[in-house]
Amino acid sequence: MMIPSRPLRRLVAVLVCVVSLLAPQALVSAADRSPLLEGEAGSGPPDWSAPRALGRVEGITWSDVPSDHWARNAIEHVGSTNSWMLDFRQAADETYPFNPDILETRKLFARSVVRAFAPDAADPELSFADLPEEDRFLPFASVAIASGWLETDEEGNFLPDAPVTMRDVHRTLVLAIGMGDLAAGADALHLRDGTAVDTPEDFGTTLIGMKIGLRFNHGDETLDVPGPDAPLDRAEVAWSLYRASTVPTWMRDSLAPYATMELPNLSPKMLRVVGFGVRYVGYPYVWGGEWAEAGPSGYCCGYQPIGGFDCSGIAWWVMKQASSGWDNTPPREYRGWDLPQRSSAQMAAVGGRVRWEELRAGDLMFYDGDGEGTVDHVNVYVGNGWVIDAGSSNAGVTLTYVAGDWYEDHFVKGRRILG
Repeated sequence: MMIPSRPLRRLVAVLVCVVSLLAPQALVSAADRSPLLEGEAGSGPPDWSAPRALGRVEGITWSDVPSDHWARNAIEHVGSTNSWMLDFRQAADETYPFNPDILETRKLFARSVVRAFAPDAADPELSFADLPEEDRFLPFASVAIASGWLETDEEGNFLPDAPVTMRDVHRTLVLAIGMGDLAAGADALHLRDGTAVDTPEDFGTTLIGMKIGLRFNHGDETLDVPGPDAPLDRAEVAWSLYRASTVPTWMRDSLAPYATMELPNLSPKMLRVVGFGVRYVGYPYVWGGEWAEAGPSGYCCGYQPIGGFDCSGIAWWVMKQASSGWDNTPPREYRGWDLPQRSSAQMAAVGGRVRWEELRAGDLMFYDGDGEGTVDHVNVYVGNGWVIDAGSSNAGVTLTYVAGDWYEDHFVKGRRILG
C-alpha cells in the first residue's frame, strides 16, 4: 500500500487513534468505581477524571493563572484548596503569583509533597552540603530523601535549586501514595524462566505514574513534556500532584497485575523488541507521531514538533523494518518486519485474523473503541496479557495489561507479522 504524505498520514492517524480525547482531560467528579468497563473511540479505556477543587482558602486569587489556563483546576487544588504549592509572596494588588511557567525546583517540590503526604513526619535531621542547617527547606528535603522519594547526587548534595524532572515527580508521587510495590513489580519485569528484561532507570515508577495519569496530554503537542528526563514547570507539577492526591480507591486493584509482571519465554529477537519498547515508556502521545525526537533534518515523512508516538506510530517504532526513507536503526538494533501500513485501520485490513486465544508475542492487536465496527486502536502484544501501547488516555507510551475489561471487550482481531 502506498504511504500517503506525512501531513495526510498524521491526519489519518489522528482520526483513527483518538477521537474523544481531543480536548484536555475532563475535570468532572469521578464515581468511586473503575471506568474500565466503559469505552471511548480510538484511545483505549477512558481516563479517570479527578474531582474539581473544592474551593479557595482565604480568598486566594491568582495574578498569573487565567480562568482558561489548562492547569487552572489543578492549581486551585494544590495552591488554594490546599496550600501545598502556595510558594510565593502575595503581590501588591493582594493577588498571589503561582508562576506556572517557571521550572519547579527540588526544594519547592520536596516541601509540597511533604505538606501533601507526610505533614506530620518526624524530621530525620539529615544534612546536605548544599543546604545549611538553618535553611527552612532542610526538614522537607530530609523527609523526601529519607522516604526514598528523591535522591541526592553522588556527593550527597540535595541540589535544592535544580529543576525536578518528570522522572523525579513520578517516582516521588508513586512512592508517596503507596504504590511502590507496583513499581517494584514493574522494575522486576522478567520472562517465565527468570531472564530479566533490561529496563531503564525508574522504569516502574514512570510506568505506574503514566497509568494513574500523572502526565497531562496537551491538545497542542508542542507543549507536551518530551520525556522522563525533561524538567517540569510548576503547572505540570501541579497537575501531577493534583492527580496523585485524588487517585480513586479502585485504582490499586485495577493495577494489581503490575506487582508481578512476567512475560512468557521469548525468542532472543522478541526479547530485543521488548527491551527496545520499554525504553520509550513515558514518552508523550503525539498525533501521527512515529519518532522518538522532533522530526530529524531530511526525514522522509514530514516533521513532528516533539518526540512521541500515537498508537500505530509506536507499532512502527518497535516493529516496522526500514523502508521508504523511514529507518530507526539506530537506535533500534534489529531489522524489524514488513509493515508499510500506517494507521490502525490500514494495518487491520491486511493479513488473516488471529483470535484472542491464539495471540503470540509480536502480534498486532486491533480494537473497535466506539463499537461502530471500525478499527481505531492498535498495540503490540508481548505475551501473558501485556502490550506495548501508546494511547491518549494514558497520555503516552506504556506497557499495559489487556487481559480483561475494556481491551478484551473491544478486541477485533490480531495480525501476525513475524515470519
